[in-house]
Amino acid sequence: MDTNEDQELWQQRRRRNRINRIKTGIILSIIIWMIISMLCLVILSVQVVQLRHEIDRISGESGSGDIRTFPTEAPDQESVETQQEMDRSMINTADNLAGKSDLHKVYLTFDGSPSANTGRILGILKKHGVKATFFVSGDSSQEMQPVYSQIVEEGHTLGMHSYSNRYSQVYASRETFESDFVQISDYIEQLTGESSRFYRFPGGSCNQTSNVPMEDFIRVLKAHDITYFDWNVSAGDAGIGYTAEDVIDHVMSGVSRYKTSVVLLHDGEDKSTTVEALGPLIEALQKMGAEILPIDDHTKVIQYINADSVEEK
Repeated sequence: MDTNEDQELWQQRRRRNRINRIKTGIILSIIIWMIISMLCLVILSVQVVQLRHEIDRISGESGSGDIRTFPTEAPDQESVETQQEMDRSMINTADNLAGKSDLHKVYLTFDGSPSANTGRILGILKKHGVKATFFVSGDSSQEMQPVYSQIVEEGHTLGMHSYSNRYSQVYASRETFESDFVQISDYIEQLTGESSRFYRFPGGSCNQTSNVPMEDFIRVLKAHDITYFDWNVSAGDAGIGYTAEDVIDHVMSGVSRYKTSVVLLHDGEDKSTTVEALGPLIEALQKMGAEILPIDDHTKVIQYINADSVEEK
């Protein structure tokens, strides 16, 4: 009898131990699953934050001039050609198409200055005896402040590209746009002693980012007697992964079509390839007999939305 009771007790202990092991296994599995889930959430959160920072960086620096959507990879040849076709279709170029004997006037414009690459760009322009146009945003760092004056002192045109270069801020309303415009205008005059007369909309005057009609912002510029410039030739350097040869090919292909070409290039810390392409590009333009000029009051105005068509309200 005692033996049977002992055996039954032993079996009960075995069942309890087995049940406890199963419970422990379930609990450990739940804990491990929770830890893995938390790690995945942390990794995902970090990636989201990095992506937001990258979007802010792209919209807040040079890449912005030709950014109708935030580029996350290099534009391929087809996308660049599609963009250029859209550019040509949106600007009335009938009187600007070049014939064989026409002189090509080329205006190299850099969006996103100043940056760590601006000094290199200025050095290349000086080496080749060429003047260009810089559409600048606001940078209050002591390192960048002297660059604004350097651009002017070396004979280049200093245009405005908004102060913040953040679409959500610049295009939030007519009031925020005008406030930003006044800020960059005053800042340039404070640093250089000269007033800027030219402006380039972040993303161009036909950008798809603003929920406010672009005509409202055009009226602000007209009220301040400011001329804005879009472009009819794109270097295709808004994204990443492009080559110096790509830049040269895109610009030369576009310039060959027009008597007046306003060329969109970008100046930013991540635009070393654009800097690399600049010298050979200038040499190619000079070899074809093009006249490279800075934008001034006599430059043929290239605009997606014709300012003259926008009536005052």
